[in-house]
Amino acid sequence: MDIILIKDVENLGYANDIVSVRPGYANNYLIPQGYARLATESARKVLAENLKQRAHKDAKILADAQALAEKIANLPLDFVVKAEEGKIFGSVTSADVAAALLEKGIEVDKKNITVETIKTVGEYKATIKLHKEVKAEAILNVKAE
Repeated sequence: MDIILIKDVENLGYANDIVSVRPGYANNYLIPQGYARLATESARKVLAENLKQRAHKDAKILADAQALAEKIANLPLDFVVKAEEGKIFGSVTSADVAAALLEKGIEVDKKNITVETIKTVGEYKATIKLHKEVKAEAILNVKAE
């Protein structure tokens, strides 16, 4: 069954993609939850027209995301945490990274940040998804208090 995605669905596709899924998945989950609609002939024509009009706007959004990715890559984030013998109490999470970026003037949703489990003092990398084609890597410096 072909459907048009209304919202991004992880491991399936992005908004405005036409994808094939099993009928049960479409009818019981994607369509009722508002993630997709049926890909009828008229819906495909409307989608094509909308995509044509949105192409210019998307180019600007992509350029902005790439500029932001460069800014994030050159911006080390320092975290001073309580630690004993190199092991920290708690951990540094994606919410902490989002808060640190917000302090620097960059607003990123914590859901778009992937951080490995940080339990010791050291240098780590976080992957930040800014656009479906642009990902940035931030350097995290975790130091003891």
